[in-house]
Amino acid sequence: MTNNKNDTPGLSWAVPEELGVPPDKLRLRLDFFHQATTMTFFAGDTVTTRVVDALDVAHALASDMTFGTGLLPEGALWWTNTKSGPVTALYAEPQVWKIALEVAPGKPPKRFVLPLPGLVFLLTPNQAPWVYAVKKKPTKMTDIIYKAPLANIYNNGRSCPGSHKYPSRVADMIQSFFMAFFSMAGDRGKRSVKYPKDVLLLWDFLNGKKKYPMEDLVPHGTIRDLMTYKVADSGDAFIGAPLLGMATEDEDEDE
Repeated sequence: MTNNKNDTPGLSWAVPEELGVPPDKLRLRLDFFHQATTMTFFAGDTVTTRVVDALDVAHALASDMTFGTGLLPEGALWWTNTKSGPVTALYAEPQVWKIALEVAPGKPPKRFVLPLPGLVFLLTPNQAPWVYAVKKKPTKMTDIIYKAPLANIYNNGRSCPGSHKYPSRVADMIQSFFMAFFSMAGDRGKRSVKYPKDVLLLWDFLNGKKKYPMEDLVPHGTIRDLMTYKVADSGDAFIGAPLLGMATEDEDEDE
């Protein structure tokens, strides 16, 4: 911290003289440098400068701000605010879904009626969701999540949007996800114990059946992993999260 005598006239906010309002003198200034942030106080003839933490400044400025989630849609597990926008985690019960797979451009899609396990969707309005499978509705941070047995999903759980436009209303996004044409994009391997090389072989096996075989799910991580993710600005990856794929079935059964 440094203290200096101010030998120059104090800085003031310019106010038209005809308004008869006294000048508004400068009391504090923040300077953001490449490697540091400084706060300068002006008090009469004294100028005091100190190095501060930019995050502390942000917290101080936001201390009087309040916000809420509003009404959350049915199945909401948690909500978090990120620099890329709000993320809502929704749980979808195990059920039979109608799915269309685009096998080739310009040709009719291949239709499936598939039983799927419970699914956890991480949703941001107007963006492609992140999708994971679960054996039951999550209630603990240590509950295991599994790779969604779906095409069009990358290894980290992000779905490929293609040309599909997602709605701004989070409650409509899961239905929108299943109404879109699935494609051959994404990582189709390591999503099934029975068919580890291509999840589409699992689709052929399950087509028309009523119940998904839970023992076929491939572990991916835990609920804690999902809750500590941060979405990158590009929307292409989660950053700042622990590595996934370390959870085991034994951990799930011990909880």
